[in-house]
Amino acid sequence: MSATTHYPHLTVGPSDQVAIEGTRYKVLHLAGEHYAYGWSAEELMRQHPDLRPEQIYSAMTFFYDHFDELVEQMKRSDQELEARRKSQSLSREALLSRRSGA
Repeated sequence: MSATTHYPHLTVGPSDQVAIEGTRYKVLHLAGEHYAYGWSAEELMRQHPDLRPEQIYSAMTFFYDHFDELVEQMKRSDQELEARRKSQSLSREALLSRRSGA
């Protein structure tokens, strides 16, 4: 017997991305702020005043129900970003010198 958990206020979009229904926010975004910065649900509400408490708490419930998977996804994303940054052919200094016209 398989039970499927329903998360009110959340929806699954393209690429199986879980988002807060009716908003542009991905659960992974809020989970990342909570995980990386240590922000509580109350702080997330202060940072995102357009979200309601029930939306934040539903996102946090999903995060903790899928903790290992989402943390691994965050780490993979960070690694990909770092690899792209390292593969840039121009340094920051070179880009700044181009901008100043030197």
